[in-house]
Amino acid sequence: MPAVPARILPTIVISQFAATSLWFAGNAVMPDLQRSAGLPGSAVGDITIAVQLGFIAGTLAFAWLAIADRYSPHIIFFLSTLAGAAANAATLTSGGEFLPLLAARFATGFFLAGMYPVGMKIASGWYDRDLGLALGWLVGALVLGTALPHLIRGLGGDLPWQGVILSVSAVSIAGGLAMLFLVPDGPHLRAGAKFDPAAFATIFRSAEFRASAFGYFGHMWELYAFYAFLPVLLAARLGSDGATVSVWSFAAIATGFLGCIVGGYLSRGIGSARVAYMQLSASGLCCLVSPLAFLAPLPMFLAFLLFWGVVVAGDSPQFSTLNARFAPPRLVGSALTIANCIGFSITIVSIALLAWLIETAGPQYVFLMLVPGPMLGLAALRRLAAGGVRNERGGAAAAGEE
Repeated sequence: MPAVPARILPTIVISQFAATSLWFAGNAVMPDLQRSAGLPGSAVGDITIAVQLGFIAGTLAFAWLAIADRYSPHIIFFLSTLAGAAANAATLTSGGEFLPLLAARFATGFFLAGMYPVGMKIASGWYDRDLGLALGWLVGALVLGTALPHLIRGLGGDLPWQGVILSVSAVSIAGGLAMLFLVPDGPHLRAGAKFDPAAFATIFRSAEFRASAFGYFGHMWELYAFYAFLPVLLAARLGSDGATVSVWSFAAIATGFLGCIVGGYLSRGIGSARVAYMQLSASGLCCLVSPLAFLAPLPMFLAFLLFWGVVVAGDSPQFSTLNARFAPPRLVGSALTIANCIGFSITIVSIALLAWLIETAGPQYVFLMLVPGPMLGLAALRRLAAGGVRNERGGAAAAGEE
């Protein structure tokens, strides 16, 4: 097999970063929308949930219709960036009205299903042996993309919120163009099996898949709630300086890129399960001590958030790797779709819970509500982590015999 051209992985990573910047564009400008349109504080949770619901619907639709198998994935990626950018720009036409705003965010989430999972499929077409490390870079790019709107808002000076939204849409389209022209379909690209929702019972019969999937579910309980309400926590401590809040929101989320990359390299030596276990333990501890960190001197509080950003996202690619490794081979596509949809459904519950409690308990204390997710995830993952690389290889071999 010929060597992979040097441009492939950097282009995929940059394209993924640019395209997925759409995810939290609405959250980045929410303070401006709340001031100009009088939206309630709970709107932060509502628009985040709208994106998550859209992503779940899009993931199911793309899988059910086998779109990335019937058509070239890099073309699907490009067309999705166009549609997602348009949906994101539709935020401007909502006029601050809540229902049109939710509809625009839902549509954005729907088309993100043609970027994030399809980007992983494109990578799998080029990388076979080093796919786990490639996924580390890809999920790291997703983390940076998630953070980008906060940076645009923070450094934009007098840039109005409409300018932030349009800038993010333009960045997304640029990522789609890079994927379209620089990353053709790879030599390992294979058509996936038809999505089978009835596979639910079959895939969860595997003890190893149950362990990795339930670890992932615990991780998801925490991850997007942290992203959604981090700016609220920062505003409670830093005050009303929106630019400063946005810059620190970007920094705390973006550090997750380091967690993904370093975790990817560590997994080659100690296994994905151990890396995921260590990072999930650290992020669960951050949830637990978050009220105390809020009271710490400001430099310590900000350093704490940077560390939390590293570990809250760093286990994501490892859970993706574990789920793919332990899913029954003939049902990998269905297993990953089902696991992703359950995981993102869980984020809706945790985001709604924090949005409901934050008005009464305040942002200092609500992150305690995220502790059960990492705890349950660690309990599920414990046996896989104890076995390390040996257990992962053995489990993968057993799955291959099914």
